[in-house]
Amino acid sequence: MSENQGSQTRNNVSTAGQIIGRLIASAVVLAITAFFTPGFSINSIWTLAIAAVVLTIIDYLVTKFTGLHASPFGKGFVGFALAAIVLYVTQFFVAGYSISWMAAIIGALIYGVVDYFIPGNQQM
Repeated sequence: MSENQGSQTRNNVSTAGQIIGRLIASAVVLAITAFFTPGFSINSIWTLAIAAVVLTIIDYLVTKFTGLHASPFGKGFVGFALAAIVLYVTQFFVAGYSISWMAAIIGALIYGVVDYFIPGNQQM
């Protein structure tokens, strides 16, 4: 194996590790947010896992196409509004996940605070 192939393999493993780490962190942050936000419910651990995947995908797509990261502390008001929208829109893709508009706004605030304190860089 050449040095270039070895480097590429390490980068692929690193990227996979980043994605898995991001999903786990997203699930933990989402669970804490749902627990503390009235009007926000997640029915099961599987719903939580699927919602974390959907949130990660939506956040990735928004970041890829707009350059904005859905983080209340990352981009000020735009990031806060984007985080609330992403939390709200996720309910249309995940059964057992429900959130009201007001809960999405409160949840975006809580999500941002909890996300700020979770260690590790979640950016891809």
